[in-house]
Amino acid sequence: MKHIKKPLKLIGVVILFLIIALFRPTWTQHIKGDNSMNVLEQVEINGTSQEIMIRGNDKDNPVILFVHGGPGTSEIPYAEKYQDLLETKFTVVHYDQRASGKSFHFFEDYSNLSPDLLVEDLLAITDYIKERLDKEKVILIGHSYGTYIGMQAAYKTPEKYEAYVGIGQMSNIVESEIDNLNYTIDQAQNAGNTDDVLYLQGITAKIKNGEMFTPRNYVIKYGGATRLIDNPDGNNIGMLVSSEYNLLDIIRYNYGLPYSQNILLKNLTENSLPSIVTELELPFYFIMGKYDYMTSSNAAKKYFDMIEADNKEFISFNQSAHYPQFEEKEKFYEWMCDTFIK
Repeated sequence: MKHIKKPLKLIGVVILFLIIALFRPTWTQHIKGDNSMNVLEQVEINGTSQEIMIRGNDKDNPVILFVHGGPGTSEIPYAEKYQDLLETKFTVVHYDQRASGKSFHFFEDYSNLSPDLLVEDLLAITDYIKERLDKEKVILIGHSYGTYIGMQAAYKTPEKYEAYVGIGQMSNIVESEIDNLNYTIDQAQNAGNTDDVLYLQGITAKIKNGEMFTPRNYVIKYGGATRLIDNPDGNNIGMLVSSEYNLLDIIRYNYGLPYSQNILLKNLTENSLPSIVTELELPFYFIMGKYDYMTSSNAAKKYFDMIEADNKEFISFNQSAHYPQFEEKEKFYEWMCDTFIK
């Protein structure tokens, strides 16, 4: 009987651990100060419940509204690691987009999910944040796929935003993917990985025809995603040890990620940003990592040059790949302060 009791006790401990991990309360770390904000909550926005995180030392500071990429890759679980400096001078708002991360709800109907709907969500969230924080305008920052959503919002309603900042800016999809592919093939050849070279060469025609993207596992493998940090997206262990996500949230994340990508990446090559946004009536900035081959810096510069605007700037971060705001966070913080703190 003693031999039977030990496995049963172990099973009980495992079950208890899983229950705690699944349903433990989540929060964002406290920030000291009478006028500080550290909020993590679900808010009803545009007909669905969406997770919002607001952090900053002083809520009277300028507000940054951050649009994550993916589609489906929330940055809430790791945002504090790169925005700790920003929080001293700005109030930073993140939200999990509809059907992503903590905003994925298992029994909700997402049959209407589309880029246009995510733009509508962003505009509604902008209005909510402006009212809640008593701001006339906010600074809009998009990252990766978030630039696809954010730039359209800035184009539609420039009066809501002080400026638009695109990090890992999307541009002409086919041009960008050809750059990404050529870089990855070159790196694979330099490493002597013949099998990788042959595979990547074999999909060249499909990429040039806009039928597929350069496989991101290869881009990541050869340093086109990160240079100075480990790739933060999809890090389940990192999410689990964060205070913002519990195990149920991680399940939501991993269920919503392929769901969102299967829907939102369809026909993207036929609807690249250069065919949608050719001018902006507000200041805008592209911040690109020199080694970014998730969204090609070269293709982004070509797009930047064609956009009509009274005030625009292209900034290269020469030590970074796809996450310059994280990989060179001190430089990014200094640039944000120099640009937006009067």
